[in-house]
Amino acid sequence: MFEATTILGYKGEYNGKKCAIIGGDGQVTFGNCVLKNNATKIRTLYNGEILSGFAGSTADAFSLFDMFERILDGRKGDLVRSVLEFSKEWRKDKYLRKLEAMMIVLNTEHIYILSGTGDVVEPEDGTIAAIGSGGNYALSAARALHNYASLPPREIVEHSLAIAGELCIYTNTNIKILEL
Repeated sequence: MFEATTILGYKGEYNGKKCAIIGGDGQVTFGNCVLKNNATKIRTLYNGEILSGFAGSTADAFSLFDMFERILDGRKGDLVRSVLEFSKEWRKDKYLRKLEAMMIVLNTEHIYILSGTGDVVEPEDGTIAAIGSGGNYALSAARALHNYASLPPREIVEHSLAIAGELCIYTNTNIKILEL
């Protein structure tokens, strides 16, 4: 687990419409010091059709984003084929195997966690994924809100990240959100 951030992805349906949402906090830490409070760790990919976010080393994450975007473009935005090819390339490249970063990528159909060892993990419920040091806090809150509250998905993500920001010292409540 990285002492780095909190990223939460949510894929589902609300009012009969499919949605995908990703959110992240803005804190960048170095050891026990906060370097920045308003960083952006989420972005859209492939003409705004894919959402993504990272936790871990910023430089390593940008390398992963670049590689994943290249693969995604080559696969014409096919998220499933792209994550599988990405994993294969990650495992083959000795340089990549040492990167200290994780990613969440999603669209309205699929959601995946790409681990620092090249694994591709689809969340068990197929709906909610979280990474980073506050990931378990955000995941727990999102599952509870998803199952027991009648909130729109964006509010589930916002409230869950706010809860993580209150509990995790490597996460703040300067939350940014993207949605499809």
